[in-house]
Amino acid sequence: MLALALAPAGWSQTPDPMPDHGHDHGMRMNQAGMYLMTLASGTSVNPQSWAMPMLMPRWGGWNLMFMGQAFLVDTQQSGPRGGDKFYSVNWGMISAEHAIGRGSLMFETMLSLDPATVTKERYPLLFQTGETAYGVPLVDAQHPHDFIMSIAAHYARPISDDTMLHFYYAPVGDPALGPVAFPHRASAFELPQATLSHHLQDSTHIANNVATVAVRHKWLRLEASGFYGTEPNENRWNIDWGGMNSYSGRVSVLPTKNWLFQVSAGHITAPERQEPTADVVRTTASAHYSLPRDGGNTWSTSFIWGQNHNTATRQNLESYLFESVYPVGLRNFLTGRLEVVDKDELFPKGPAGVFRVTAYTVGYTRDIATIHNVEAGLGANVSAYSIPDAIQPYYGDHPWGVNFFLRFRLKPTTP
Repeated sequence: MLALALAPAGWSQTPDPMPDHGHDHGMRMNQAGMYLMTLASGTSVNPQSWAMPMLMPRWGGWNLMFMGQAFLVDTQQSGPRGGDKFYSVNWGMISAEHAIGRGSLMFETMLSLDPATVTKERYPLLFQTGETAYGVPLVDAQHPHDFIMSIAAHYARPISDDTMLHFYYAPVGDPALGPVAFPHRASAFELPQATLSHHLQDSTHIANNVATVAVRHKWLRLEASGFYGTEPNENRWNIDWGGMNSYSGRVSVLPTKNWLFQVSAGHITAPERQEPTADVVRTTASAHYSLPRDGGNTWSTSFIWGQNHNTATRQNLESYLFESVYPVGLRNFLTGRLEVVDKDELFPKGPAGVFRVTAYTVGYTRDIATIHNVEAGLGANVSAYSIPDAIQPYYGDHPWGVNFFLRFRLKPTTP
């Protein structure tokens, strides 16, 4: 698995101490460096109180960060369109930060072996739509992530005690649009499967030719991005380069370390390759809450709304999501996800229309071992669906799905 061997042997896993300056993980860095180390995907952030699981050694004057997560999953689903499969979803990230005067420079690379570990370019996920495989739109299936999920550079510099200026460029990266993408969202860390609302909320987390300018002043952050809007093609090993034809903006409010609110909007040019003349205007809003618990775990919850407006058909698709992970003691995690999503691509050659799907997911994970900073957990979750009468002949009256998984994650050992 990609995430299991990122830190070279012999490197210190405990960075040099420094005075406490908030969410700095005890690393020796300036104000700009501490700001950069709180980022999740692209320039998005989780609540500052969430303790990101990572290894943070030093190498000369560089502060390094290693994160990674992998799931081995067995999926079983009901009904005529349900599927069964054994596969792995995974990702790993390396970041390197170095002070330059009062400012700080950070390089990051995020990779996934999904193209190799998710065979036939998909894994089963009832009612999921978006992108293609073998030239055909994916239905009831989720596409794998690209091998290169991110290659990016950041530069941040304080312009006063309360104001930070931030520049970001990524040949592959995440523009300022939507909430934290689900693979990196605190509330989704124990759920291996994608959200059904992915393509209405956070599907731009792997985009090309991304440039972002951000300003944070105390509890307020403003961002603006330009990027290439078309989603990755079926070759998951390459970089799908294109001109900067799309744009977005995001406003985030961080009133306390436990809360984060964001509102964002963007014009995405031809996101779906099979519909090159259809642009999408995406609007999202979300609230995220994280509360530290005993033992270093965190109770994290997200409320997310996302809408796609198709400029060709003038049709609006809506999505609503509630998601939470609740730690019980040191080793047990309860998870829940509730989604209400409009779907218009379930029947390329069948009943036309928009169908509202409601998905209910509950799950449990138990940490079973930690070996050399690799934490293993065993878990399962089950999903039930409420669907319109018109599509029940295709899915059954009460469709359901279950995932059994073994989860690996890089995490510092506790003393």
